Amino acid sequence: MSVLLVHEAHTLGVRDTDGRAVAKLMSVDCRCHGVSGSCAVKTCWKTMSSFEKIGHLLKDKYENSVQISDKIKRKMRRRDKDQRKIPIRKDDLLYVNKSPNYCVEDKKLGIPGTQGRECNRTSEGADGCNLLCCGRGYNTHVVRHVERCECKFIWCCYVRCRRCESMTDVHTCK
Repeated sequence: MSVLLVHEAHTLGVRDTDGRAVAKLMSVDCRCHGVSGSCAVKTCWKTMSSFEKIGHLLKDKYENSVQISDKIKRKMRRRDKDQRKIPIRKDDLLYVNKSPNYCVEDKKLGIPGTQGRECNRTSEGADGCNLLCCGRGYNTHVVRHVERCECKFIWCCYVRCRRCESMTDVHTCK
């Protein structure tokens, strides 16, 4: 989805406010300097919140984002008619167009889809089969790897190796 914060929407001529979502989470830290613990000089600086805290904020904003009408000539408003009475707050995350479905191939948009993509069966993250395969399931293939191993240098002038085979399971999205 193409998203923007209301206070970033001024680039579209929508609303002009300042600041950013992440800046709200910044804090001010200070340290005193001086003889015997006195605070003769105080140094202060802004500190970023933890990556996890910022991630939770942005994920929450994304999940509660508001679709607005793309007719910006008029007053900015929610696209869904049944929600138009709910005011748009200055810190809402807005979008005009919904995101394409990245699960399905769309050559026109250059989206390869996830069919045939290799996935990690045991991962709960973005590379995990449950998420990456978009609920379609996955196939498991056994792949045989042959490589040189246990190599030894034979005095003047060659290397002798064994051929080692291993089998691994490879999971690909249906």
